[in-house]
Amino acid sequence: MKRELIGGIHAIEALIEHAPERIIRLWAKPGAGRVDEVVATARGSGIAVESCDEAALDRRLPDVVHQGLVAEFTPKPPWDEHALVERASQADAPLVVMLDGVQDPHNLGAILRSAAACGALAVVTTKDRASGLTPAARKASAGASEWLPTAVVTNLSRTLQTLKKAGLWSIGLEMSAAESMFSEAVDDWLAGPVVLVVGSEGQGLRKLTAQHCDRLVHIPMPGAMESLNVSVAAAVALFSVVRARARVNP
Repeated sequence: MKRELIGGIHAIEALIEHAPERIIRLWAKPGAGRVDEVVATARGSGIAVESCDEAALDRRLPDVVHQGLVAEFTPKPPWDEHALVERASQADAPLVVMLDGVQDPHNLGAILRSAAACGALAVVTTKDRASGLTPAARKASAGASEWLPTAVVTNLSRTLQTLKKAGLWSIGLEMSAAESMFSEAVDDWLAGPVVLVVGSEGQGLRKLTAQHCDRLVHIPMPGAMESLNVSVAAAVALFSVVRARARVNP
């Protein structure tokens, strides 16, 4: 079975809380208050803990700020298109986030965190041209990656069509779109079963993906900036869903 490494206090705390059985071992640098608390919780859950120094942790996760904790674990497999559509069909007003080529793992992690906070059913990525759940993405998600389902599909356009047949409308974020994300008409869509489609850091939505969205909207920006970081744009869209649903069901 595949094994991976994860670092960071919040990410490892979430893994211990939601799936301690998937943790094989934990390496920790003792002496820091939060680290020692996590170690105590891990041991209480029957997880093997090994003490080591900063250099040993750096060797295991050289590109991640591990905060004195690194765990080896077995990741849960992502959903495929069939499982995604099945779960969406069973959910009440499902919210799905679809990422069209987001490549920065920190952006992926931040989007997962926002999606989890807003009650999303899943985050969808592609097998190619996209960031996977790297240690950096897992840490940036602050633990959301360990319990919010992800789905990995081959063809976004086909998946959008299949989700539409299951009753979900799709709204794509596009800077050049004429319609505002904050319009009342869009609110009505956000309150129901919906897929939010977010493009890549540089290119935005690909042409074919945009063509398969039921609606394209922009986020109004009256200030001097003309664009937002992709994870910020996704967060704005996600909390627009929360606001729209609160209006319908106060």
